[in-house]
Amino acid sequence: MTELPQSILFCCDHNAVRSPMAEGIMKKLYGTGTYVQSAGVKNDLEIDGFCISVCKEIDVELSRHRSRSFDEMVQWGDDISSYDLVIALSPASQRRALELTRFYHLDVDYWPIMDPTGLGESRQAKLESYRQTRDQILERLIARWGHPTET
Repeated sequence: MTELPQSILFCCDHNAVRSPMAEGIMKKLYGTGTYVQSAGVKNDLEIDGFCISVCKEIDVELSRHRSRSFDEMVQWGDDISSYDLVIALSPASQRRALELTRFYHLDVDYWPIMDPTGLGESRQAKLESYRQTRDQILERLIARWGHPTET
């Protein structure tokens, strides 16, 4: 377990499933002491409905999340160099984060989190895939920063 950084950026491919989950769960577990945001390599998808559903099961609200890309972050004045830690949840986002941070003293960690999109035939099977992804994120957060204190 390590001390919580002041700011974290989670990233994945589209900012529609894994990184919004990580952002929402991180905020739920550890409160507002750490500034937490998320982004994607691309912004071509809205927040995924299955993602919203499985996070609601653990009292994490994602329905108001608006997807954004790394490029949009910059346009909106959110400079990647202002983060203490970037956690990439997909290989493509890791490559992009490393490219964007190559001139900064900034840690980029890679957590290989399963992409649940396209898995499962039935609604129930799809939900189970999304739950696995959610639970992988939960496990990684707790392994890194410990069980949360009451928030």
